[in-house]
Amino acid sequence: MAEAPGHILFLTGELAEPRLRRVLAALEPLEFRTTVVNLGIKVAALATTEIVLRRLASTEGADRVLLPGRFRGDLDRLSAHFGVPFERGPDELEDLPQHFRRRAAPVDLSRYHTKIFAEIVEAPLLDVAAILDRAARFKADGADVIDLGGLPDHPFPHLEAAVTALRDAGHTVSVDSLDPKELLRGAEAGASYLLSLTEATAWVARETDAVPVVIPTTPSDLPSLDRALDAIRGEGRRCIADPILEPIHYGFTDSLLRYRDIRARHPDLEILMGVGNVTELTDADTPGMIALLMGIVSELRIDHVLAVQVSPHCRRTIREFDAARRQFFAAAEAGALPRNFGDALLCLRDRKPFVSTPEQVADLAARIRDPNYRIEVTERGVHLYNRDGHHVAGDPFALFPHIDTRGDPGHAFYLGVELSRAHVARQLGKRYSQDSELRWGVAVDAPGEEPSGFHAPGTTRPPKPEGRKT
Repeated sequence: MAEAPGHILFLTGELAEPRLRRVLAALEPLEFRTTVVNLGIKVAALATTEIVLRRLASTEGADRVLLPGRFRGDLDRLSAHFGVPFERGPDELEDLPQHFRRRAAPVDLSRYHTKIFAEIVEAPLLDVAAILDRAARFKADGADVIDLGGLPDHPFPHLEAAVTALRDAGHTVSVDSLDPKELLRGAEAGASYLLSLTEATAWVARETDAVPVVIPTTPSDLPSLDRALDAIRGEGRRCIADPILEPIHYGFTDSLLRYRDIRARHPDLEILMGVGNVTELTDADTPGMIALLMGIVSELRIDHVLAVQVSPHCRRTIREFDAARRQFFAAAEAGALPRNFGDALLCLRDRKPFVSTPEQVADLAARIRDPNYRIEVTERGVHLYNRDGHHVAGDPFALFPHIDTRGDPGHAFYLGVELSRAHVARQLGKRYSQDSELRWGVAVDAPGEEPSGFHAPGTTRPPKPEGRKT
């Protein structure tokens, strides 16, 4: 656990100072002393480096100085000038408790147990260059193994070339086919895993060094899976069992029980769960499905999952599983519920969407003395306020009569964008923060992150208009 500093100096502005003092008071008793310094400006988050240098006389013996999370000044310069570390805190004051818990005991999400096999389902229809491109994206999303899916009654003449190219690019490869000849060709080319052998094709395992993944002859025929496992393991070979997860209303619950049965009878056996029958064949957002499936994977200590990204609504499943396996591993290791171990799977809603009460916003609005529009969201609605008034509405169009953009189209556009974000946040129960994009967890690439999955090629985003608050 990191050692807490003995004295933290909080820099704030006139509008946020009362709220900051209330939050700090609610945190008592603290393991460190606190000092609050008002920089003498309305909003400290908008201060520049020069303003801090000019208005902060000293750090008053502090061991650390905390600025608002949206402060965009030069922290290194301030640290060098005052001789103590300057840091950004959370974007919202109400998140200070969580901020200090993270400082004291940061969650390690670097580790996981379950490997992700990412299947390229139409591999025979793609040339080698396209397979390499798909594999690179899957690996960037978190895949550990690239699975080349064969198509029934469709030739795969470039199978060897694809396996070789993938291995040369640093990928671990599996070949997924019910045709023993394709499996043997893939293994000869260097595939590390073969999916999927049955009792009738278990002989393939004797012909290669690749690790076989074994399935029952039919999903409900567990004895056939046992016989195939016995035949392969009896020769001292490593193998992986896949009891087959079936679609909802087509044996889903019974298939889960088969996974539990296999784990109970074979505590040390490696198990793989292919999740596409559930994610691809269910009209529901995938993060929640994946969280539930990951709970089963975690409890049964399933070693591998096979994920596919075919349907547009499943375009992020690899990233979602990557986030889930890390969060659930950390939670299981801590002997805790999978809560507060990351928010990547909280895509549509937030645990604490409204950081202020309507009364707190009204109190702040009453003290505003400038024409800049502020936008906040509470359970009561979208709040728009400046020195000329405070207005609340459930529909942003109701706020239109109260907006004066002084003929500035850029400012009108800015307010339209921000009010639209605020409206969506309130509808869904998400955290809204003016001048910041809504956060969608792992469902959307973070700002500045390379896009993945489906996106419109050649699109660009216009810059934000200058002077957007005035």
